[in-house]
Amino acid sequence: MAVNHNTITSLPYNIKDATSIFEYSKKILGKTLRDFVREGYEPKKGKGSLGQMVENIFFMLETNNYVGADFSEAGMELKCTPLKKSKQDNYLIKERLVCNMINYCEVVDEDFEHSHFYLKCQLMLLLFYLHKNNCDKLDLEFIFSVLWKLPKKDLLIIKHDYEVIIDKIKQGKAHELSEGDTMYLGACRKGQKGESLMKQPNNDINAPRRAFSLKMAYMRTVLEYVVKSGKNAISNIPEVKSELVSTKALLNHSFDDILLNRFKPFLNMPFEKIAKRKNVNIENNPKNKFALIANAIAASAKCANVNRSEEFLKAGLTMKTIRVQASGIIKEAMSFENIDYIEVAECDEWTDSRLYELYSSRFMFVVFREQTAGKEDYLLDDVFFWTMPQKDLDWAEVYWDHIRTNVLVGHISEEYWWKGTDRKKFHVRPKALKATDLAPTPDGKDAKKFCYWFNNEYVREIVENRRKEKLNA
Repeated sequence: MAVNHNTITSLPYNIKDATSIFEYSKKILGKTLRDFVREGYEPKKGKGSLGQMVENIFFMLETNNYVGADFSEAGMELKCTPLKKSKQDNYLIKERLVCNMINYCEVVDEDFEHSHFYLKCQLMLLLFYLHKNNCDKLDLEFIFSVLWKLPKKDLLIIKHDYEVIIDKIKQGKAHELSEGDTMYLGACRKGQKGESLMKQPNNDINAPRRAFSLKMAYMRTVLEYVVKSGKNAISNIPEVKSELVSTKALLNHSFDDILLNRFKPFLNMPFEKIAKRKNVNIENNPKNKFALIANAIAASAKCANVNRSEEFLKAGLTMKTIRVQASGIIKEAMSFENIDYIEVAECDEWTDSRLYELYSSRFMFVVFREQTAGKEDYLLDDVFFWTMPQKDLDWAEVYWDHIRTNVLVGHISEEYWWKGTDRKKFHVRPKALKATDLAPTPDGKDAKKFCYWFNNEYVREIVENRRKEKLNA
């Protein structure tokens, strides 16, 4: 979608001035397009039609197939993005922000600073609206408006993300792209399974259609800023106290390399010695001592909890510790968050689900390995970033479908869920501190809280595959 300026004679804003356009955009807040539509206007249909109608009806512009930014004279892109309401009546991000389609054969010839993404999306006018099922697009209410300029530090991480995606395409691996490959900028799937595939360079295998997008985790931080700033917000990002790495450091090294280098001096070192070096108190043998040690190394005194740091939150990145016994066995399964039964019931598309976001995100695994059976003489053995392969994501979709089918018919108990003993990579079981902890269900009743889990055998498979990769490197 782009603007045809040739027919413009008089507008209630300066089309060459981003601030003027932003100030005008406030007039749509708390209203719908029906409040502005002119008689005889033919509503648009299909994907992207809401943005086109905002251009036509509210901004009084025609649209054409120009590939530049929507407000090209102002160097600004217009994006309409949906919100939903939580059970506590808070606004939540509904989906990732799709920026532009990826043409595999053309994008390999574009460096970041000349890419369609950079030229279109470094400055965006974001209009947040409240999504409603089966609602005419003309009747959707607009909630927030923000003039969002991607911060310099974010751009450095996004540039690296872009280069990771392009490098994979150049290798003829466009069909293997995953949103978990990157931090903030993802290559998200577009279209349904079975739809036509696209040609890619250096490989005869056609690849699914994908688009550059800002991930849901990133958009949550944008929404959080908008809510705190108020509806009439122009982004002016304050200093973030919980950052893990500095902008200066990112000029010379990738985020991954910076984090991994913090662990290198401690590899093959006993966990007690690391704790002493990093001033981690483990005298009372806390259950989470390995997580505390890993956090102290990764944080490097820059924040209290790396999983709550700016970069981890924006990327949806999670650090997990793994303990491997001397026999190679991993006793503990890996837990995630509790299942939101309402979210599961209301989401009818796997790739829009919370579980898909969790499992397709990146992980940083910190592995401690026991040296002598039963001695608990664990050393820091390995640290690596990991993304779930597509074949396992396909299996996770089956897992999610099974959960959703049971939630929709009210089968929320142990007898219906996948169990660890089923050996299906994933299972469901409680993690609540109290058995009396309950969560709301679609039928208006409360049910026992259950949690998403990786089987311990699956965690072992991940660790063993990593060891094989290192040996073959």
